[in-house]
Amino acid sequence: MAKLDAVSAYLPTVVMWNRLEGRPRTHDFDRAMKAEVRDALWMLSKQWQLGEFIGDDAASPVLARAQLGTTRLTRYRAGAASAEDLKEDVPLEATVERQAMQLVRQGQPVSLDIRLLMGRRWLRQVSALDPALRTAFISKYPIAAVDPNLERDADVCAHSDVWQRIAAVQGRHMDGYALFEYLSADEAHHAYDGIALGLVAPADVDKLALAWVSWFQSLFLSQPKTDNPSWKPEYLEYQFACSAPKAGEEKVLVASEYHHGHLDWYSLDIDNQADKLGSATGGAIVENTISRTFVPSSVTFGGMPHPRWWTFEDWNTNLGFVKPDTQDLNKLLLLDFFVQYSNDWFILPVTLPVGSLTEVRGLLVTDVFGDKIWIDAAGRGSDQDWQRWNMFTLAIAGTEAVPADMNSVLLPVAPKVQQGKPLEQVLLIRDEVANMVWGVEARVPVATGVGRSGKDTARELRDKLQALALAGGAPSAPLPPTAAVRYELTNTVPEHWIPFVPAHIEGQQRAVQLQRAALPRILENGPPRPRKVEPRTSLLREGLDDTPKSPYFVHEEEVTRAGVQLERCYQRTRWYDGRVITWIGTRKKQGRGEGRSGLAFDQLVPTKKAE
Repeated sequence: MAKLDAVSAYLPTVVMWNRLEGRPRTHDFDRAMKAEVRDALWMLSKQWQLGEFIGDDAASPVLARAQLGTTRLTRYRAGAASAEDLKEDVPLEATVERQAMQLVRQGQPVSLDIRLLMGRRWLRQVSALDPALRTAFISKYPIAAVDPNLERDADVCAHSDVWQRIAAVQGRHMDGYALFEYLSADEAHHAYDGIALGLVAPADVDKLALAWVSWFQSLFLSQPKTDNPSWKPEYLEYQFACSAPKAGEEKVLVASEYHHGHLDWYSLDIDNQADKLGSATGGAIVENTISRTFVPSSVTFGGMPHPRWWTFEDWNTNLGFVKPDTQDLNKLLLLDFFVQYSNDWFILPVTLPVGSLTEVRGLLVTDVFGDKIWIDAAGRGSDQDWQRWNMFTLAIAGTEAVPADMNSVLLPVAPKVQQGKPLEQVLLIRDEVANMVWGVEARVPVATGVGRSGKDTARELRDKLQALALAGGAPSAPLPPTAAVRYELTNTVPEHWIPFVPAHIEGQQRAVQLQRAALPRILENGPPRPRKVEPRTSLLREGLDDTPKSPYFVHEEEVTRAGVQLERCYQRTRWYDGRVITWIGTRKKQGRGEGRSGLAFDQLVPTKKAE
């Protein structure tokens, strides 16, 4: 018996299953689902227990009259450039961000896709006049040929896929941008210059050229001939200002740190010390007073608690699923509004014009008792008062104790902007081991007009240049090593790593900036004086294409310990009139931390002895 008990202790078994289940006496559950209460006094006692019977001598609003003062944004200034009238036919983001497409780099044509697109469009139009003109324009403006044996074409021929695409169309397709560049150089130029038109009238070709140029300018927003002054490369941000007339004066709104890609009221501050931008041309009246009378309606939203007791909400939103963290202040405020104050808010809709600056002067409310109450706009007081809390109004630049400005702005911006794949991507990272900052070109534009891996592109270009150097003659044989180690002054880093070194700011004691530097490209059998490795992205080539070349500085505080990520890509949106707006803009994001280049100086490295 003891033996069996010991076995059962180690090998327990289940010999029987049991379950509990109800045995309903009826098949009708309607009465059970009603949740009937026999004693209604219990429900009243629960309401008394929770303080629902405490009366407030308050009334509900039945009529409201709002008075607002509005004005329109009329002037715009990009960076430190001259002010101009604010355009209403394009979104403000496009006006601020637009940058020229890079169609020529270091004297070589790039953006093959755009050039072919323009050429196909022109040939299709001109062929309708005379099919023979197609061959004539291809011969006049061909896709330029590249030579793999020349160093000037190494930037193209180093990458097999890029070289193949250009070789497939060179001499056989038209370079549309070459014609566009010729027409834009002088108003006296005509598309048919140097081409025999035959029976085609020159006026018909001029009419086609005018429509073709307008098509390209509308396809890619207003290609500027110079850099957009709103982009500040030393800050890696956009800076601009706009203004509106107000009571005989001028409200100047400035954006000094715009970089995230979506403009809204929080991107602008009122600067009372800024230079005035002047009045808009035309002299139209832009200031107006709006008075609206409403019947207030209660705020409703999904998940809103029902105001009546013993009534279940039938909304789909479950507030229990909202799990805010300790730092999610917005979620906590939203939940507090849902649960406690949602029944105390009313809606008074007012339609405002796009691009307006509005001030709520007051609200006259009539309640159910017939009393009229004048309500001033909330948030008044000192602009620097830390206890002042307000939304959708503009802060005042500076730290002076001045009265708060109660204006809110409705900017002419796009509700949604689509962003294409990056043409350029640069990572500015700190290298604490080398005590430097590096601009890593993670993605660079190639001649075909797309972005490509910066690491692969740099390696292939170096290999191509090395092959051309070796093809120029036999390299001199190095002397055989006689020691086990050798002294190395410095090693090298990949060519898509562009150095930024500290540079002293003139006129200050210890302040420094980050100045773009360059590493030498040392090739076997290369030139006696090695050439510098130049960046390939326009984000880091600032000043290199100027005549003469100029240095490029970045403020040190802009590159934090986490680093900075810059992306230059196409932006696309649809404006309120239905037109599609396309432009090229730059976005700045937070980086992913520090990096290490492996750069080292003054090393003893083992020598490789010949076997």
